[in-house]
Amino acid sequence: MSATRMMILGLVKWMQPVHGYDVRRELLSWGADKWANVQPGSIYHALRKLAQDGLLREVATEQVGARPARTTYEITPSGLDEFETLLRDLWWGNQQPADPFMAAFAFLPALPRPEAVAALRSRGKVIRAGVESMRASMESSWIRDSKPVGVAWTYELWIARGEAEADWCDRVADRIEAGVPYLPEGLVGRDGWTVVEPAPAAAPTPGSEPGSAPDADGNA
Repeated sequence: MSATRMMILGLVKWMQPVHGYDVRRELLSWGADKWANVQPGSIYHALRKLAQDGLLREVATEQVGARPARTTYEITPSGLDEFETLLRDLWWGNQQPADPFMAAFAFLPALPRPEAVAALRSRGKVIRAGVESMRASMESSWIRDSKPVGVAWTYELWIARGEAEADWCDRVADRIEAGVPYLPEGLVGRDGWTVVEPAPAAAPTPGSEPGSAPDADGNA
């Protein structure tokens, strides 16, 4: 939430006086809904809340034809202070975003190896597809000619992170497939830890091969 507040305050400061619609459009054009978890549906609510808190000032409300009314905002001195405080907190902090995948990966031994391998390879492919999409956006005239250079640099960071994670997915999938043990030998079977392994295929018994159904006398 602090990142959303900071970005909205910063954009109003940069673009003021500005309609909420233009703030929303600018944030989405940056892809902030993907890399900053800015929810598009929450932007207008956040603008109104910031105005209620005295951090933004409503300058005017306009309505053109049948379109919804648009409110124009400016930042207040208190809003400028809040923006600079949040900006520095986020610059100097080192907060890692929560990733639900890490919670699941902590229980790697509970997943059958073939499924873990398939899931990791699939994750790597999805990440690489996103990387290619970001690379195309970063190299486009849309980024180069109409956005601050920091937007392109942000894409560059996410491309580097995506490539690193996709490569990691492949490396770990290879290790799992090769049968690298999940747990130290002394820990297996202790304190409730168990490792899910695929059951060995049973050797076919005589007469159980495909296409060898018994006849009426019970002979295969």
